[in-house]
Amino acid sequence: MPETKPPPPDLAGLSLAEIAKLAEEQKLPPVESWNPAYCGESAMRIARDGTWYHEGAPIGRPAMVRLFSTILRREPDGSFVLVTPVEKLGIQVEDAPFVAVELRSEGEGAARRLAFRLNTGDLVLAGPDHPLRFERREDGAYPYLAVRRGLDALIARPVYYELANLAIAEGSTPAGLWSGGMFFPLEPAR
Repeated sequence: MPETKPPPPDLAGLSLAEIAKLAEEQKLPPVESWNPAYCGESAMRIARDGTWYHEGAPIGRPAMVRLFSTILRREPDGSFVLVTPVEKLGIQVEDAPFVAVELRSEGEGAARRLAFRLNTGDLVLAGPDHPLRFERREDGAYPYLAVRRGLDALIARPVYYELANLAIAEGSTPAGLWSGGMFFPLEPAR
């Protein structure tokens, strides 16, 4: 299994340049190149709120969750698996496998950059490689951030409110924000 590192320092104390450097340094195993045989279900599930469970009990060690998150992969059929070079196990994901729990914004207008911390400690800078999007459902719109290789983060409600407040202050029509040179409307596409 890959080595785990302690979570990065608090976003509030970092510049976006420092956050970008930390995000680039995150080394992940090449799960997309591993193709072992499917071994069955893992008895694990990721709840909508980002809590990881094993056999019905929450996994209480953040380092274990971070470790498992590095070997998580989305299959072409939309299912999720935990994969190593020698085994592949199914894992149930209720919504998105990650939750964006903290936001850092720097700049204004088209020069703005948005950085997110995930519940796993990962750092993601929104932009062309990590776009923000909204899904319309019967009970409302749900905001997501593309994390990696088909894996998304649901943006937590308090973080979404921060984004909405920034967009209101910018006054763009439609309401939205720039990050990494890309404009993201804060509403679902029609």
